[in-house]
Formats: sequence, C-alpha cells, structure tokens
Amino acid sequence: MKVLFIEDDRMNRRVVRDMLDVAGASMVEAESAEDGLRLLDVNDDLDMLLVDLRMPGMDGLTAIGHIRARGDAKGRLPIIVVTADTALDLRERCLAAGADDVIFKPVAMDALFEAMGRLLAGDEDDELI
Repeated sequence: MKVLFIEDDRMNRRVVRDMLDVAGASMVEAESAEDGLRLLDVNDDLDMLLVDLRMPGMDGLTAIGHIRARGDAKGRLPIIVVTADTALDLRERCLAAGADDVIFKPVAMDALFEAMGRLLAGDEDDELI
C-alpha cells in the first residue's frame, strides 16, 4: 500500500510514516497542498490520501476539492482528513468537500488503521469512533 500524506508539520508526517511502516505501507510526503497536488500527478501507484486541513497557502478542503474535480482514477482515491480542528460541523464540511473519513490529532495508530481498513474494505458509511 502507498499513501500520500499532505501535511505541513514534519513531526506529524514522521509519526504517521512510522505507523505506516509498522503495517508495511509506504508513504509519499507533501508539506503543502500545492506540493501534494503535484505529487498526486506523478505517482501512479497511490492507494489512499491523508490530508491535513490547516496549512499555509491552500487549505486541505480546497485541495480535496481539486482532487475530487479530477476526471481520472486519482480523483476517486480514498481521502482521510487528519486534523486537530474540533469544530462541531467539521465532519460535515469534510464530507461535503469530498473526504471519506476524518481522524484527529494526535493520530492514534488504531484510529488510523481502522479508518484505512474501512475505506479499503468499502465500508465508508460506518460511523467514526
């Protein structure tokens, strides 16, 4: 499995990379939404995207909108929002933008793997824990 993580914080990327390593997955890192969109263009073997919401420049919801607007298979990749935001309407805003799930920082390995497993199994409608 290969995951693209769009996240401006290097430590957050490192923590998630270490978690994915445990599962035998590889990760491509982007430190901005703009870089993430470029990396999406050149990586043809991605299985999933993890996207932070709050980044300098383009935010995560805007990036998700660009991804979903693509007319190819990359525009349909599963997207999990990874955020520290706790707004009451956050889940609804993320789903409306095209995200498939939301997990919260600090990222817990079990929450990450559960969300990834649900999406890869096609159970996107399951409730979040």
